[in-house]
Amino acid sequence: MHYLDEGSGPPVVMVHGNPSWSFYYRNLVLALRDTHRCLVPDHIGMGLSDKPVDYPYTLAQRVADFTAWLEQLAVKEPVTLVVHDWGGMIAMTWAAKHPERVARLVILNTAAFPLPASKPFPWPLALTRTPIGTVLVRGFNAFAWTAIRVGCTRRSVPAAVRAAYTAPYDSWRDRVATLRFVQDIPLRPGDPGYELIDATAKSLDLFGATPTFIGWGLRDFVFDRHFLDEWRRRLPQAVVHALADAGHYVLEDADEELIPLIASFVRGAG
Repeated sequence: MHYLDEGSGPPVVMVHGNPSWSFYYRNLVLALRDTHRCLVPDHIGMGLSDKPVDYPYTLAQRVADFTAWLEQLAVKEPVTLVVHDWGGMIAMTWAAKHPERVARLVILNTAAFPLPASKPFPWPLALTRTPIGTVLVRGFNAFAWTAIRVGCTRRSVPAAVRAAYTAPYDSWRDRVATLRFVQDIPLRPGDPGYELIDATAKSLDLFGATPTFIGWGLRDFVFDRHFLDEWRRRLPQAVVHALADAGHYVLEDADEELIPLIASFVRGAG
């Protein structure tokens, strides 16, 4: 498992989703590393981590990997968790088992609960879970290629940045995890991971007094207002900064606005 470990001070653990990698947090690391220890893993199969084909790419395994990584680093003091996309399910499932180890939460277009009843499952994700989707994702890198283009709606992403997001996924073999992440989305009871994320959802009230900042791109076609409303309901103490014109990659799309707010919050001034 590849990871960044930069700076010193109170730990900030930044957890990415699919199909991004630790590169997503590069500007936040630069903003915080003078005052905080920034820890940013690449999930197995993602970014610069190993990409084994024969590997249990499940939520339970992701949580086990994340837990083992933190234990290996001997991170003992409470952490600020920054979560995006699948990072929410992974890190918050860990947090639900260790609430005393969480000092603050920064939530960015993610979930730690099943699909809200009011939210239809997006058809592009449904397509990705079919045999046609397998060919598109593993044969043509369609998931990573499309995500960085539709995930930023406020501005155009420079070609070099788009290339960085897709670079780790440059072959059929190295795209296994970007496909498995979508296939593993727990939608209903009986799906792998559903009981685990349902238990996490029921534990979110443990964080009712935890300082929480929510930064949200409202033009995310997956993690849209349905998910934001669910977070507001579950964590009513959260400070919410919603951006009407930003998309899923909200930290990429609105970095100049959002990163100073997050840095201030993490440092305890916001």
